Amino acid sequence: MSLRIALLGLLTVTGPASGYDLTKLFERSINYAWQAGHSQIYPELNKMAADGWVAVEQEGPRGRKTYAITDEGARELRRWLLEKEPSRSYRDEGLLRAFLLPTLEPHEAAALLRTEADAYTAKLAHLEALWESRDRKESGFGDHALDLGIRKTRTVRDWAADTAATIEESVGETRP
Repeated sequence: MSLRIALLGLLTVTGPASGYDLTKLFERSINYAWQAGHSQIYPELNKMAADGWVAVEQEGPRGRKTYAITDEGARELRRWLLEKEPSRSYRDEGLLRAFLLPTLEPHEAAALLRTEADAYTAKLAHLEALWESRDRKESGFGDHALDLGIRKTRTVRDWAADTAATIEESVGETRP
């Protein structure tokens, strides 16, 4: 369901767009929160058209279709945002690794966490660069999600570094 909602949101913000345009916009925006590729987006647009949430506004060469959100699709987006309780359960490999850290030797666990902290440092730099380069004149679409992503990434980075230090201290290791 969330892919449909994401596509309805993109069409609301951008106006009519082709599947290709939506895929490219998805990659530059919502993909940071919800991943989907063109192999998922195109079939979903067809289903949404069949359900009356979007309409094919124009057909072009090579079967290119331009989709627009319908009134029914706009109502569904609004209903989902205002009435549906989001799922707060999820699968997170990083969290599973944290749970299973005690199965490693302390030096291995600390090294794994240092690697994770480095990865999150790089991700944070990327997200902060996106924040700085965003067009402040636009609608602000995605700004709140980007801010949340930056805060979450910073928190996980700090947790990984702090936990590595705690493990190292508990076994008398010191990091150079």
